[in-house]
Amino acid sequence: MSDATPASPSATAAAQADPQAAAIDAILSGLRSIAVVGVSDKPERASNHVTEYLIQQGFRVLPVNPSLKEIFGLPCLPGLDALPGPVDLVDVFRRSEDAGAVVDEAIACGAKAVWLQEGVRDEAAAARARAAGLLVVMDRCILKEHMRRAARA
Repeated sequence: MSDATPASPSATAAAQADPQAAAIDAILSGLRSIAVVGVSDKPERASNHVTEYLIQQGFRVLPVNPSLKEIFGLPCLPGLDALPGPVDLVDVFRRSEDAGAVVDEAIACGAKAVWLQEGVRDEAAAARARAAGLLVVMDRCILKEHMRRAARA
């Protein structure tokens, strides 16, 4: 006889409808520090808006862009290898073809999770991250998911 409690039908249906739901909930409920790779100083860019939102929500944001000195009053780091220590999440605003290298850096720097923003997919990199024990979200916007979660609370 098993001690495990079976998942409720509604929870099972939700997981089947959105296989990333569990990772999204785990990340958003447990993260405090976020390295944003590919942040832009151009206000029309999603990475700019999302970074500003995360800062406003009280997250410890570490912007990563070797072309910028600072953004929103925070110093920009040239790469994940310049992080002062491990981070909970690496949020990736890079093209899909560049995402794999960033995911590998996230694994190497001890991140707990990687989040590939809307339009960014790399199944092989996601598999490497999962094999290394990281949570993975792909092709989703952390701002939208955070707001959706807040609306449910």
